[in-house]
Amino acid sequence: MSVLSTELPKELYIGLMSGTSLDGVDAVLVDFASARPVGPVVLAHSSAALPSALKADLLALNTPADNELHRAALSANALARLYADLVADLLQSHGITSASAITAIGVHGQTVRHRPQEFDGTGYTLQLNNPALLAELCGMDVVADFRSRDVAAGGQGAPLVPPFHQAFFGITDRHLAVLNIGGMTNLTLLGPENALCGFDCGPGNALLDAWCQEHTQQAFDAAGRWAAQGQVHAALLARLLDTPFFAKPPPKSTGRDLFNRQWLADALAVMAPLPAQDVQATLAELTAQTCATSLKTALPECRTLIVCGGGALNDDLMARLQAALPSCRVASSAEFGLPVLQVEATAFAWLARQTLMRQSASVPSVTGSRAARILGAIYPAAPLATENPKE
Repeated sequence: MSVLSTELPKELYIGLMSGTSLDGVDAVLVDFASARPVGPVVLAHSSAALPSALKADLLALNTPADNELHRAALSANALARLYADLVADLLQSHGITSASAITAIGVHGQTVRHRPQEFDGTGYTLQLNNPALLAELCGMDVVADFRSRDVAAGGQGAPLVPPFHQAFFGITDRHLAVLNIGGMTNLTLLGPENALCGFDCGPGNALLDAWCQEHTQQAFDAAGRWAAQGQVHAALLARLLDTPFFAKPPPKSTGRDLFNRQWLADALAVMAPLPAQDVQATLAELTAQTCATSLKTALPECRTLIVCGGGALNDDLMARLQAALPSCRVASSAEFGLPVLQVEATAFAWLARQTLMRQSASVPSVTGSRAARILGAIYPAAPLATENPKE
């Protein structure tokens, strides 16, 4: 827990984010007071690891299996309770005793399927969540289900964060990009002349974490030290890069539906056995190369890449990115005012604010939707009961 301010501001939102990496939930308390010229200010940050049983359930729900509806509903309830605990933690840390001090909670939910524009032309995206339960537990307005309206309008429903990146990091006099490395990677391109652009690049931490867990029994490769001990296997890298998604032009988005453990197993099946650390090094190089190639193709004049998400804490991966982008400075988002683990949660607080203000948050040049749309569904607060009404 880190508390960044003790002064109660005027316009408070909470943002909650649990990403495809399944490493935990980040929660932020954000001040959007209009008098502040520097934009939103994060007042407090809290995080919690996903309980192991819930993490296993969520990972299993990424692929078809028996009794999915029942299991998904109970997982959504468990997530809502974990979210509520983090909200309570934030309020306590900042000395807030009344739920009415918070304008709204913006919550992403946990993506378990992402198949926009497929099957019937519309497709779907599914984030497990129970925002109604969260509203009951917290006594606050909750804004959720941000992706589905964009999908209904013909878009990818992802990435959602580029408009926030533009609002927070946008510098009008030069080209820069923002790279989020979560379970997957997404890139936002910003510049003085360009229309806002953003898209998914491919796998980020999801496969790195899965392979590390399988072979070292560690949840993740801390600082990328294990990958740094390996050698990139050129043939495996080439086979992985041959996946059609990487050559597809934006708008595009992806998830565990494509980049999962079976995808990696299929590529390894035609190879001679490789040292485990070499596979880890190759996966790290895959992430670096796909992000670097995307940036060089879409915005070759970029000279600053701001990196956020858990992958920004992977020193080996950051070094690989810098090596792949010799003419571009690769820097942590912390240098630009927002620590790497707070960016996405802050983005969902911002998205909730956009919803309540009836302002669009989808961008056709990012998602491919027919037009900009107001995103999110609102679950109004109910007063927290102080006693059982049945008694």
